[in-house]
Amino acid sequence: MEKPAKKARFSEKKFWKKLQKYTRKAGVQVVYGALLLYYALQDENVPAKAKAIITGALGYFVFPADILPDIVPLSGYTDDIGVILFALSQVIMHITPSIKLKAKTRLQEWFHTIDDQEVEIVDAQLTKPESLPKE
Repeated sequence: MEKPAKKARFSEKKFWKKLQKYTRKAGVQVVYGALLLYYALQDENVPAKAKAIITGALGYFVFPADILPDIVPLSGYTDDIGVILFALSQVIMHITPSIKLKAKTRLQEWFHTIDDQEVEIVDAQLTKPESLPKE
């Protein structure tokens, strides 16, 4: 009998565990994007539809069976950043300055010194007109 496939579900415990374990390997961009989504998920002003998108993306992020396993050198986090950036592009209108500040503060705690350019790359993706969802 075939076992049913496990669904990618978001778990706050798994999220923090993965981020803490892979922070250096994944890099500032992946971690910053994941933190933006996490803090948006915690915001009571973010609507349920946006939270569903965020939960799906973070669920994929914490799910151990990625399309590209995270242990693959150089490309292991490519799918994670792709999913995170896609989710961010769908919920950009709910990423407030307060959410960005929380994410940057947590990054600073973990990395101590961060290259602002890496954070700006993600922020720039969030402000490009082509990254905004079509109505």
